[in-house]
Amino acid sequence: MTDRNRIARIRKALTDAKLDALVGSLPKNVLLLSGYWPVVGTSLAIALADGSIELIVPEDEQELAKQGWADHVHMFKPAPLDQITSASEQLLEPLRSMGKKLEGNEIGIEYGEDTEPSTYAAMHLYQDSLRDALAKAFPKAKLKPADEVLRSLRSVKTEGEIERIRNACALTREAFEQGIKTLRPGITELEAAEAFRSAFTAAQARASLINRAEAFFWAMSGKNSALAHGAYARSRPKKIEAGDLVLVHCNTCADGYWTDITRTFSLGHPDDKRNKMYAAVFAAREAALQAISPGRRGSEIDRAARRVVEDLGFGKEFKHSTGHGIGFGAISPDALPRLHPKSDDIVEPGSVFNVEPAIYIEGYGGIRQCDMAYVTEKGYERLSDFLTNPKDLFL
Repeated sequence: MTDRNRIARIRKALTDAKLDALVGSLPKNVLLLSGYWPVVGTSLAIALADGSIELIVPEDEQELAKQGWADHVHMFKPAPLDQITSASEQLLEPLRSMGKKLEGNEIGIEYGEDTEPSTYAAMHLYQDSLRDALAKAFPKAKLKPADEVLRSLRSVKTEGEIERIRNACALTREAFEQGIKTLRPGITELEAAEAFRSAFTAAQARASLINRAEAFFWAMSGKNSALAHGAYARSRPKKIEAGDLVLVHCNTCADGYWTDITRTFSLGHPDDKRNKMYAAVFAAREAALQAISPGRRGSEIDRAARRVVEDLGFGKEFKHSTGHGIGFGAISPDALPRLHPKSDDIVEPGSVFNVEPAIYIEGYGGIRQCDMAYVTEKGYERLSDFLTNPKDLFL
């Protein structure tokens, strides 16, 4: 289905940046520009200033490409049998077929560092070869970095995109509600994570409107839960013990739209120290959510959460920002808007981000409650509206 709101935003972004075209090769950018989520990363989406969208797609992804709204889909073979060549070299013919549409124009391209959520077991990245291919195909064109244009476009979602994110959150809700039933002393973190992931897969099988979905779950228990503030989560073969905190984090997606959700369970009735940690995290989450409204700075929302944690004596144990943009990506701290102590990013209707206040006490354990928030005209909607109270998490 064509997302006319998204197309209108792309046209405006091109006009504001004084660009004639915008090229995306990272799957999240192809999805942004065309509504089609690539698998292996050899596709290109080209948005033109007149609102039309061109796609260059490997032949075996033709069916998927038709699910987007491109005006023209050009097929190519990244790895033909008649010669040994590269995908970027194979792009030249379909690029040149566009002729006057791009020659002599100013073209915005991906240029700097970025993150890309997983689309398959491995993913092709053009890197500098894409610029070389565009320069060969259109020697008179001017290639300009457009990372900020793309990042800004990804930061505000359309109603159709919000619905896709809701779909991902709905699958994740089922995964948590079923996975929680498997948590018990004696199973390993690896087994716990797999149980949640299996529940997600079962939910996906029942979701007729979702074509492709992915799920990454991690469980970190006991002292390991205090390590969850790092750049990545990791499930270990450690057995979960009675009385452990069990932090379950996930990044899941439905048709290319991602979530970032965490719940921390307590196996056994929490003692006074643990109760204080839960109280601080949930009070901070509530303060952050109540601070959300159009026009607020990311730093203001971060400060609302951080002040509560500090006032309750855990300031040094809140070791990361309160949140960052989610939807087209999964774990990028640079995704807009950033809920960071130094962030001047403005949240606006359509912004989607995680809110993840946390306390990590080395040698003891960690508690994080990570929710997904969508900014509306008047406030916010919590997209991950499940297991929302501490008592829901005491097993």
